[in-house]
Amino acid sequence: MTPGTLAALLYGLLNIAGGVMGYVKSKSKISLIMGCFFGMLLVVGAIATLKGSAIGLSMATVITGILVVVFGIRWVKTQKVMPSGLMVILGAVSLLIMVLVK
Repeated sequence: MTPGTLAALLYGLLNIAGGVMGYVKSKSKISLIMGCFFGMLLVVGAIATLKGSAIGLSMATVITGILVVVFGIRWVKTQKVMPSGLMVILGAVSLLIMVLVK
């Protein structure tokens, strides 16, 4: 497993966990739905890469970039590190690993 694939997998699992936590903490259905949706897309991208698909890591990279932008906008609006700031930082690290290390 390459570092980029591992980063996509871990960031996907983190998104799923964050969506579940958002639902448990504040009963946010949209947090649950979106966290699981984008998390599963990242996990599918990582699994596809493991199975030899050339598009899997590219898909995960694009999704991670989108999430970094979305969480960045939310972080600027709310000025709260949790959860938006954390997701931006971890997403940016994951994105760098996916792009530079692969």
